[in-house]
Amino acid sequence: MPKKISLSFIALLFGLLTIVGSATAQTVTYHPSLAHKNGAMAYEHMKYLAYEIGPRVAGSENERLAENYIKGQFERIELDTTVQNFSYTRRGTTITSSNVVAYKPGKSSKQIIVGAHYDSVSVGRGVDDNASGVGILLEVAEVLKKINTPYAIVFIAFGAEESGLRGSNHYANNMSEEEIENTIGMINMDSLAVGDKMFVYGSAGEDGFIRDQALKIAKKKKLNVETNPGLNPDYPAGTTGDWSDHAPFKAKGIPYGYLEATNWEIGDLDGYTQTVKHGGVWHSKNDTLEFIEKEFPGRIEEHLSTFSTLLTDLLMFMDKTSTAK
Repeated sequence: MPKKISLSFIALLFGLLTIVGSATAQTVTYHPSLAHKNGAMAYEHMKYLAYEIGPRVAGSENERLAENYIKGQFERIELDTTVQNFSYTRRGTTITSSNVVAYKPGKSSKQIIVGAHYDSVSVGRGVDDNASGVGILLEVAEVLKKINTPYAIVFIAFGAEESGLRGSNHYANNMSEEEIENTIGMINMDSLAVGDKMFVYGSAGEDGFIRDQALKIAKKKKLNVETNPGLNPDYPAGTTGDWSDHAPFKAKGIPYGYLEATNWEIGDLDGYTQTVKHGGVWHSKNDTLEFIEKEFPGRIEEHLSTFSTLLTDLLMFMDKTSTAK
Protein backbone atom coordinates (compact mmCIF):
# COMPACT_ATOMS: atom_id res chain seq x y z
CA MET A 1 0.00 0.00 0.00
CA PRO A 2 1.52 3.35 -0.99
CA LYS A 3 2.29 5.87 1.70
CA LYS A 4 0.06 8.89 1.99
CA ILE A 5 1.55 12.09 0.70
CA SER A 6 1.05 15.05 2.98
CA LEU A 7 -0.46 18.29 1.73
CA SER A 8 2.66 20.16 2.81
CA PHE A 9 4.83 17.88 0.67
CA ILE A 10 2.53 18.44 -2.31
CA ALA A 11 2.76 22.20 -1.80
CA LEU A 12 6.55 21.99 -1.61
CA LEU A 13 6.71 19.87 -4.77
CA PHE A 14 4.43 22.28 -6.65
CA GLY A 15 6.61 25.18 -5.58
CA LEU A 16 9.74 23.48 -6.82
CA LEU A 17 8.14 22.68 -10.16
CA THR A 18 7.06 26.30 -10.49
CA ILE A 19 10.60 27.50 -9.86
CA VAL A 20 12.08 25.06 -12.38
CA GLY A 21 9.46 26.03 -14.97
CA SER A 22 10.24 29.70 -14.49
CA ALA A 23 13.97 29.08 -14.83
CA THR A 24 13.64 27.24 -18.13
CA ALA A 25 11.34 29.94 -19.53
CA GLN A 26 13.52 32.86 -18.46
CA THR A 27 15.28 34.66 -21.31
CA VAL A 28 19.07 34.70 -21.09
CA THR A 29 20.43 38.25 -21.22
CA TYR A 30 23.85 39.57 -22.21
CA HIS A 31 25.64 42.85 -21.68
CA PRO A 32 24.69 45.20 -24.55
CA SER A 33 28.36 46.07 -25.15
CA LEU A 34 28.92 42.62 -26.66
CA ALA A 35 26.92 43.69 -29.70
CA HIS A 36 29.48 46.43 -30.43
CA LYS A 37 32.39 44.06 -31.00
CA ASN A 38 31.93 41.91 -34.09
CA GLY A 39 31.77 38.23 -33.17
CA ALA A 40 31.67 38.70 -29.37
CA MET A 41 27.91 38.21 -28.97
CA ALA A 42 27.98 35.40 -31.54
CA TYR A 43 30.60 33.62 -29.43
CA GLU A 44 28.39 33.78 -26.34
CA HIS A 45 25.37 32.42 -28.23
CA MET A 46 27.50 29.65 -29.70
CA LYS A 47 28.89 28.72 -26.28
CA TYR A 48 25.44 28.69 -24.68
CA LEU A 49 23.97 26.39 -27.32
CA ALA A 50 26.93 24.02 -27.21
CA TYR A 51 27.56 23.90 -23.45
CA GLU A 52 24.54 25.09 -21.48
CA ILE A 53 22.35 22.96 -23.75
CA GLY A 54 24.74 20.53 -25.46
CA PRO A 55 24.17 18.24 -28.46
CA ARG A 56 20.87 19.16 -30.13
CA VAL A 57 19.68 16.06 -31.98
CA ALA A 58 16.52 16.59 -34.04
CA GLY A 59 13.40 15.84 -32.01
CA SER A 60 15.25 15.71 -28.69
CA GLU A 61 14.59 17.69 -25.53
CA ASN A 62 17.84 19.56 -26.15
CA GLU A 63 16.62 20.67 -29.55
CA ARG A 64 13.50 22.06 -27.85
CA LEU A 65 15.68 23.85 -25.28
CA ALA A 66 17.65 25.38 -28.16
CA GLU A 67 14.40 26.41 -29.86
CA ASN A 68 13.25 28.16 -26.68
CA TYR A 69 16.61 29.88 -26.26
CA ILE A 70 16.63 31.20 -29.83
CA LYS A 71 13.02 32.34 -29.59
CA GLY A 72 13.84 34.13 -26.36
CA GLN A 73 16.80 35.90 -27.96
CA PHE A 74 14.78 37.08 -30.95
CA GLU A 75 12.08 38.34 -28.59
CA ARG A 76 14.67 40.00 -26.35
CA ILE A 77 15.80 42.12 -29.30
CA GLU A 78 12.14 42.88 -30.05
CA LEU A 79 11.67 41.10 -33.36
CA ASP A 80 8.28 39.68 -34.30
CA THR A 81 8.91 35.97 -33.65
CA THR A 82 6.97 32.79 -34.37
CA VAL A 83 7.68 29.07 -34.09
CA GLN A 84 6.81 26.89 -37.09
CA ASN A 85 6.33 23.33 -35.87
CA PHE A 86 6.60 20.34 -38.17
CA SER A 87 6.81 16.56 -37.96
CA TYR A 88 8.28 13.83 -40.12
CA THR A 89 8.62 10.06 -39.95
CA ARG A 90 12.01 8.37 -39.83
CA ARG A 91 12.46 4.61 -39.46
CA GLY A 92 8.84 4.26 -38.39
CA THR A 93 9.09 6.96 -35.71
CA THR A 94 7.38 10.35 -35.84
CA ILE A 95 9.78 13.15 -34.94
CA THR A 96 8.70 16.70 -34.09
CA SER A 97 10.95 19.71 -34.67
CA SER A 98 10.51 23.40 -35.44
CA ASN A 99 11.79 26.49 -37.21
CA VAL A 100 12.15 29.72 -35.23
CA VAL A 101 11.27 32.65 -37.47
CA ALA A 102 11.86 36.35 -36.72
CA TYR A 103 10.81 39.21 -38.99
CA LYS A 104 12.49 42.61 -39.36
CA PRO A 105 10.82 45.23 -41.59
CA GLY A 106 12.89 47.10 -44.17
CA LYS A 107 12.59 50.02 -46.59
CA SER A 108 11.11 47.70 -49.19
CA SER A 109 8.37 45.10 -48.87
CA LYS A 110 10.73 42.73 -50.69
CA GLN A 111 12.48 40.36 -48.31
CA ILE A 112 15.67 38.39 -47.90
CA ILE A 113 15.80 35.18 -45.85
CA VAL A 114 18.80 34.56 -43.60
CA GLY A 115 19.07 31.13 -42.01
CA ALA A 116 21.17 28.69 -40.01
CA HIS A 117 20.27 25.30 -38.52
CA TYR A 118 20.35 24.89 -34.75
CA ASP A 119 20.23 21.10 -34.45
CA SER A 120 23.39 18.99 -34.30
CA VAL A 121 24.50 15.37 -34.40
CA SER A 122 24.85 13.40 -31.16
CA VAL A 123 28.66 13.39 -30.96
CA GLY A 124 30.70 16.40 -29.95
CA ARG A 125 29.01 19.63 -28.93
CA GLY A 126 27.98 20.99 -32.32
CA VAL A 127 30.13 24.11 -31.88
CA ASP A 128 31.15 24.41 -35.52
CA ASP A 129 28.11 22.58 -36.92
CA ASN A 130 26.18 24.66 -36.31
CA ALA A 131 26.12 26.73 -33.13
CA SER A 132 28.57 29.00 -34.94
CA GLY A 133 26.04 29.79 -37.66
CA VAL A 134 23.24 30.43 -35.16
CA GLY A 135 25.56 32.68 -33.17
CA ILE A 136 26.12 34.89 -36.20
CA LEU A 137 22.40 34.79 -37.04
CA LEU A 138 21.46 36.10 -33.58
CA GLU A 139 24.28 38.65 -33.39
CA VAL A 140 23.53 40.21 -36.77
CA ALA A 141 19.81 40.29 -36.00
CA GLU A 142 20.64 42.32 -32.90
CA VAL A 143 23.10 44.63 -34.67
CA LEU A 144 20.58 45.45 -37.40
CA LYS A 145 17.43 45.66 -35.29
CA LYS A 146 17.23 49.48 -35.43
CA ILE A 147 18.81 49.94 -38.87
CA ASN A 148 16.48 50.62 -41.79
CA THR A 149 17.78 47.93 -44.13
CA PRO A 150 16.94 48.03 -47.85
CA TYR A 151 14.85 44.87 -47.63
CA ALA A 152 12.82 43.22 -44.92
CA ILE A 153 14.76 40.36 -43.32
CA VAL A 154 13.36 37.00 -42.28
CA PHE A 155 15.78 35.41 -39.80
CA ILE A 156 15.20 31.65 -39.51
CA ALA A 157 16.81 29.09 -37.21
CA PHE A 158 16.05 25.76 -38.90
CA GLY A 159 15.40 22.53 -37.02
CA ALA A 160 16.33 19.01 -38.13
CA GLU A 161 18.86 19.92 -40.81
CA GLU A 162 20.98 16.92 -39.93
CA SER A 163 18.00 14.64 -40.63
CA GLY A 164 17.75 15.69 -44.28
CA LEU A 165 17.15 19.46 -44.38
CA ARG A 166 13.75 18.89 -42.78
CA GLY A 167 13.23 22.40 -41.41
CA SER A 168 14.31 24.32 -44.49
CA ASN A 169 12.32 21.99 -46.74
CA HIS A 170 9.23 22.51 -44.60
CA TYR A 171 9.60 26.29 -44.67
CA ALA A 172 10.31 26.53 -48.41
CA ASN A 173 7.54 24.08 -49.34
CA ASN A 174 5.02 26.16 -47.40
CA MET A 175 5.91 29.45 -49.07
CA SER A 176 3.20 30.80 -51.36
CA GLU A 177 3.99 31.79 -54.94
CA GLU A 178 3.61 35.41 -53.82
CA GLU A 179 6.16 34.92 -51.02
CA ILE A 180 8.62 33.26 -53.38
CA GLU A 181 8.24 36.11 -55.86
CA ASN A 182 8.74 38.61 -53.04
CA THR A 183 12.00 37.00 -51.84
CA ILE A 184 15.09 38.38 -53.55
CA GLY A 185 17.44 35.82 -52.04
CA MET A 186 18.33 33.43 -49.24
CA ILE A 187 21.59 33.50 -47.24
CA ASN A 188 22.57 30.30 -45.43
CA MET A 189 25.25 29.90 -42.75
CA ASP A 190 26.66 26.52 -41.83
CA SER A 191 29.87 25.52 -40.02
CA LEU A 192 31.69 28.84 -39.71
CA ALA A 193 34.18 28.20 -36.92
CA VAL A 194 36.88 25.71 -37.78
CA GLY A 195 37.63 25.39 -41.51
CA ASP A 196 41.00 26.52 -42.81
CA LYS A 197 39.48 29.20 -45.04
CA MET A 198 36.37 31.36 -45.08
CA PHE A 199 34.08 31.20 -48.10
CA VAL A 200 30.99 32.71 -49.65
CA TYR A 201 29.17 30.86 -52.44
CA GLY A 202 26.19 31.73 -54.58
CA SER A 203 23.92 30.75 -57.42
CA ALA A 204 25.32 30.27 -60.90
CA GLY A 205 25.20 33.07 -63.45
CA GLU A 206 23.43 36.37 -62.81
CA ASP A 207 21.66 34.88 -59.78
CA GLY A 208 25.02 34.87 -58.01
CA PHE A 209 24.67 38.55 -57.05
CA ILE A 210 24.71 37.81 -53.31
CA ARG A 211 28.10 36.12 -53.57
CA ASP A 212 29.41 38.84 -55.87
CA GLN A 213 28.34 41.63 -53.54
CA ALA A 214 29.83 39.77 -50.55
CA LEU A 215 33.17 39.46 -52.34
CA LYS A 216 33.14 43.20 -53.11
CA ILE A 217 32.54 43.94 -49.44
CA ALA A 218 35.28 41.50 -48.40
CA LYS A 219 37.77 43.16 -50.76
CA LYS A 220 36.93 46.68 -49.62
CA LYS A 221 37.03 45.77 -45.92
CA LYS A 222 40.06 43.50 -46.31
CA LEU A 223 38.19 40.46 -45.02
CA ASN A 224 39.88 37.14 -45.64
CA VAL A 225 36.91 35.64 -47.50
CA GLU A 226 37.03 33.94 -50.91
CA THR A 227 34.87 31.61 -52.97
CA ASN A 228 35.08 28.03 -54.21
CA PRO A 229 37.97 28.02 -56.72
CA GLY A 230 36.27 25.42 -58.93
CA LEU A 231 38.98 22.74 -58.75
CA ASN A 232 36.28 20.07 -58.81
CA PRO A 233 34.21 20.20 -62.05
CA ASP A 234 31.17 18.91 -60.13
CA TYR A 235 31.11 22.21 -58.22
CA PRO A 236 31.83 25.13 -60.57
CA ALA A 237 33.74 28.13 -59.26
CA GLY A 238 31.67 30.28 -56.93
CA THR A 239 29.00 27.63 -56.26
CA THR A 240 28.61 24.72 -53.87
CA GLY A 241 26.62 21.50 -53.45
CA ASP A 242 23.00 21.13 -52.40
CA TRP A 243 23.76 19.69 -48.96
CA SER A 244 22.66 22.49 -46.64
CA ASP A 245 19.64 24.67 -45.95
CA HIS A 246 20.03 26.84 -49.06
CA ALA A 247 19.06 23.89 -51.28
CA PRO A 248 15.25 23.94 -50.81
CA PHE A 249 15.17 27.66 -51.63
CA LYS A 250 17.40 27.16 -54.66
CA ALA A 251 14.92 24.51 -55.83
CA LYS A 252 12.17 27.17 -55.69
CA GLY A 253 14.17 29.47 -57.96
CA ILE A 254 15.32 31.76 -55.14
CA PRO A 255 18.94 32.97 -55.54
CA TYR A 256 21.17 31.95 -52.64
CA GLY A 257 24.29 33.00 -50.82
CA TYR A 258 26.11 30.65 -48.45
CA LEU A 259 28.74 31.40 -45.79
CA GLU A 260 31.01 28.54 -44.69
CA ALA A 261 34.52 27.79 -43.42
CA THR A 262 36.24 24.75 -44.93
CA ASN A 263 38.98 23.85 -47.43
CA TRP A 264 38.31 23.10 -51.12
CA GLU A 265 41.94 22.29 -51.93
CA ILE A 266 42.33 19.02 -50.01
CA GLY A 267 40.60 15.62 -49.81
CA ASP A 268 38.13 15.04 -52.62
CA LEU A 269 38.11 18.76 -53.50
CA ASP A 270 34.44 18.93 -52.51
CA GLY A 271 34.66 21.13 -49.42
CA TYR A 272 34.01 18.28 -47.00
CA THR A 273 37.56 18.07 -45.66
CA GLN A 274 37.67 21.17 -43.50
CA THR A 275 41.28 21.32 -42.32
CA VAL A 276 44.75 20.20 -43.35
CA LYS A 277 45.65 19.46 -39.75
CA HIS A 278 42.69 17.33 -38.67
CA GLY A 279 40.52 16.76 -41.71
CA GLY A 280 36.83 17.10 -40.91
CA VAL A 281 35.81 18.31 -37.45
CA TRP A 282 32.04 18.46 -38.00
CA HIS A 283 30.07 15.33 -37.08
CA SER A 284 32.89 14.17 -34.82
CA LYS A 285 33.85 14.13 -31.15
CA ASN A 286 36.23 16.99 -31.94
CA ASP A 287 33.45 19.50 -32.56
CA THR A 288 34.03 21.14 -29.19
CA LEU A 289 35.44 24.44 -27.99
CA GLU A 290 38.24 22.68 -26.14
CA PHE A 291 39.52 20.90 -29.25
CA ILE A 292 39.08 23.76 -31.71
CA GLU A 293 40.64 26.40 -29.48
CA LYS A 294 43.58 24.14 -28.58
CA GLU A 295 44.32 23.06 -32.14
CA PHE A 296 43.43 26.32 -33.91
CA PRO A 297 44.00 29.12 -31.40
CA GLY A 298 42.23 32.36 -32.30
CA ARG A 299 40.45 30.86 -35.30
CA ILE A 300 36.94 30.91 -33.86
CA GLU A 301 37.19 34.56 -32.84
CA GLU A 302 38.61 35.55 -36.25
CA HIS A 303 35.94 33.68 -38.15
CA LEU A 304 33.01 34.95 -36.10
CA SER A 305 34.23 38.54 -36.35
CA THR A 306 34.77 38.25 -40.10
CA PHE A 307 31.44 36.59 -40.89
CA SER A 308 29.56 39.02 -38.63
CA THR A 309 31.11 42.00 -40.40
CA LEU A 310 30.44 40.52 -43.83
CA LEU A 311 26.82 39.55 -43.20
CA THR A 312 25.98 42.87 -41.53
CA ASP A 313 27.31 44.88 -44.47
CA LEU A 314 25.77 42.52 -46.97
CA LEU A 315 22.30 43.02 -45.50
CA MET A 316 22.82 46.78 -45.24
CA PHE A 317 24.08 47.19 -48.81
CA MET A 318 22.38 44.38 -50.70
CA ASP A 319 20.74 46.83 -53.09
CA LYS A 320 23.87 48.87 -53.85
CA THR A 321 26.40 48.57 -56.62
CA SER A 322 28.93 50.13 -54.25
CA THR A 323 29.77 48.89 -50.77
CA ALA A 324 30.39 50.29 -47.31
CA LYS A 325 33.57 52.24 -46.64
